[in-house]
Amino acid sequence: MAALPLYFDFISPYAYLAWKATPALAKKHGRTLEPRPVLFAALLNAHGHKGPAEIPPKRVYVFKNVLRLAAAAQLKLQPPPAHPFRPLLALRIAGLPALDDELRFKAIDALFDATWGGGPGVEDPETVIQVLDDAGLDGPALVAAAAGPDAKARLRTTTEEALSKGVFGVPTVDVDGELFWGYDALDHVDAALAGHDPVDAEALARWADLPASAQR
Repeated sequence: MAALPLYFDFISPYAYLAWKATPALAKKHGRTLEPRPVLFAALLNAHGHKGPAEIPPKRVYVFKNVLRLAAAAQLKLQPPPAHPFRPLLALRIAGLPALDDELRFKAIDALFDATWGGGPGVEDPETVIQVLDDAGLDGPALVAAAAGPDAKARLRTTTEEALSKGVFGVPTVDVDGELFWGYDALDHVDAALAGHDPVDAEALARWADLPASAQR
């Protein structure tokens, strides 16, 4: 089956919502969901952006918005112990090459629930060990592996690959080279996978050479 990459960071509540929805979406269209953890802060730095939590009015709006979206999706959503927080440990675990698909999905699900599903967070190694153990995984082994150079290099590589493809935010779904950013883009992902994307080469051509009449 063709791959359906999902770029995500545990720091994003929208990525949490997307993670809960994309397995069924991929299955619907006969795709293999490929979770690709990336460091959102690195994307922000590369593109010169601020994160939503760094803009006080937007921070308030985002938390209200994701609560509404979670309610509509019938998903539990509670804030983590702190936000922003350091997601590096969780991201490195999610990207460990030794994990097969089943264990990777189980680990990511547990780590997302620990972050946004009312859990204890994913910054403290001992807490993460307990979260993974409770999910039926080998917490000590995974946390130890995430501290190694291979896990750190893999996260850097995945983030750099995302940047090279034009990824600027999370969650982002890659449909055969076409990037769809945000939880609210999943309906467009569904349409594109079904062959009903209204954006085509002709439509894009109208924007390609559009001049700018103002700069800030």
